[in-house]
Amino acid sequence: MENVMVRLQDDFYKAVNGEWEETAVIPEDKPRTGGFSDLADEIEDLMLATTDKWLAGNDIPDNSILQNFVKFHRQVADYDKREEVGVKPVLPLIEEYKHLTSFADFTSKIADYEMAGKPNLLPFGVAPDFMNAQMNVLWAEAPSLILPDTTYYAEDNEKGKELLAKWRAMHEELLPKFGFKKEEIKDLLDKVIALDAKLAQYVLSSEESSEYVKLYHPYDWSDFTTLAPELPLDAIFTQILGQKPDKVIVPEERFWTKYAKDFYSEKNWEYLKASLLLSAVNSWTAYLTDEIRILSGSYNRALSGTPKPMDKKKAAFYLAQGPYNQALGLWYAGERFSPEAKRDVEAKVATMIEVYKGRLNKTAWLDSETRAKAITKLNVITPHIGYPEQLPKTYRQKIIDENLSLVENAQKLSEISIAYAWSKWNKPVDRKEWHMPAHMVNAYYDPQQNQIVFPAAILQAPFYSLDQSSSANYGGIGAVIAHEISHAFDTNGASFDENGSLNNWWSDEDYKAFKERTDKVVAQFDGLDSYGAKVNGQLTVSENVADLGGLACALAAAKKEADFSARDYFTNFARIWRMKARPEYMQMLAAVDVHAPGKLRTNVQVANFDDFFTAFDVKEGDNMWRDEADRIIIW
Repeated sequence: MENVMVRLQDDFYKAVNGEWEETAVIPEDKPRTGGFSDLADEIEDLMLATTDKWLAGNDIPDNSILQNFVKFHRQVADYDKREEVGVKPVLPLIEEYKHLTSFADFTSKIADYEMAGKPNLLPFGVAPDFMNAQMNVLWAEAPSLILPDTTYYAEDNEKGKELLAKWRAMHEELLPKFGFKKEEIKDLLDKVIALDAKLAQYVLSSEESSEYVKLYHPYDWSDFTTLAPELPLDAIFTQILGQKPDKVIVPEERFWTKYAKDFYSEKNWEYLKASLLLSAVNSWTAYLTDEIRILSGSYNRALSGTPKPMDKKKAAFYLAQGPYNQALGLWYAGERFSPEAKRDVEAKVATMIEVYKGRLNKTAWLDSETRAKAITKLNVITPHIGYPEQLPKTYRQKIIDENLSLVENAQKLSEISIAYAWSKWNKPVDRKEWHMPAHMVNAYYDPQQNQIVFPAAILQAPFYSLDQSSSANYGGIGAVIAHEISHAFDTNGASFDENGSLNNWWSDEDYKAFKERTDKVVAQFDGLDSYGAKVNGQLTVSENVADLGGLACALAAAKKEADFSARDYFTNFARIWRMKARPEYMQMLAAVDVHAPGKLRTNVQVANFDDFFTAFDVKEGDNMWRDEADRIIIW
């Protein structure tokens, strides 16, 4: 492919990343490569090389949790043994579900199934209460769909039909391996697909579930139980929680009020049974023979356009890592994250919060009272840098018995995690617990805890390096840090107060002014092309508002340094978002991801900043030009 020089005044993202893009190769077992992915691939190489040594009995850490991980990993990686036992480990589970005689028979066992991690169609969980974020309460979700989003079920969505056909073909090939006959398979899949199509009419779309405030529907328990009268909710939750809950939060209100009474019913039993049976078949596919592992992943690979499955070694590592990921993260941070880097990043976060405060103080469109409340919220944002102070307490219980089979040990690990998740009900939120391991290239803001979390893995080049200029670091990790802080004031975060509770701290005037600005952000992105799909401005608005606030704030921080360079700043921002991806993957993300594609996160955002135009001499008539009146700054 010839290298056509792109002027950065016409396509900034391409000018910065075009040369990289020409030679970048997407790994055959991945949907994408790029800024975040390159780091993740390096970490993957390190973890595979390290755990290879451990598997061979060399350099195993003196740490009982990691020693149990190694025992589990040995079992997962023993493909000869997996081949030898074939599908036997899962046949009793399939038989158990085949023998269920009625809806009532099934519901009498639901609580046991839930605690054992067996298929149960009970979409409940424990999470902080939006009105009192210090407390964990019960939430009622909805069963999940086969396709990635409700939009795929539209009559004119050809992609949806094509994917459903792939899903079906996969199961037609998989089910005979578990002893199912042809007629039985047709009947089973017809029923599951029919039930799924019905469900799709009632569950939330990705766009709907991206607006947190609209998800908060508290119900008194006694009122809620009337929505599914044949489902013995009192008995089920008395067994799971030890008592009847007093209330439940229902984000999936449409499902519960319009469909749950028909869904959870004797007359729907044949359809539910088909769904449960299929879930039983799929429960342990990742742990069985390699042929079954590869076949059972084919639908997900079709979703993301990934041509090849992971090889055995990699698949075994990721499967074994699951229950122990935070312990492996601590090991990684101990090896790769220096106390100097931790101190330096902590200082950067503190700087960024100060800069943010200064900017909020000068936000002319907010009245002084709203501004003071925003600053109160900012003052108590808790940053977590590098790695958690402690592991979840379940990790000590995750002991592997080498006399048990792989699936038996995996079952025990699953039961420990499930019991722990339910044990949080009606208890204060543990603010020290992390939602991702330290070796994950990512970061997050938690609106219920008003916390920002930066795992060690993201705190390296191109995001951050003591070898690149301060402006490049601000355009990288600085913009990421400020992005996470900005989530406190995005279209979702703005509804939560300094304690993480749902609380309107805005005057009507100010919120109206805020909404006018965020609506312009929706408009900047809505309908733009990404690999033939259209970007949804509403679905991506909270992340786009956070990007905008993050860029503005990190730019202001970068300007305080003696060696400030706007060119370095914007160029590294474009670099961290570089990505080369498979079209199927990007088309799916357009429907389900709250983030805009990397190219647009760069080009649409940088054109909101006057400094960008002067630094790169962008003039009217250039593609990157945006009239001053159309440039938006919120924070």
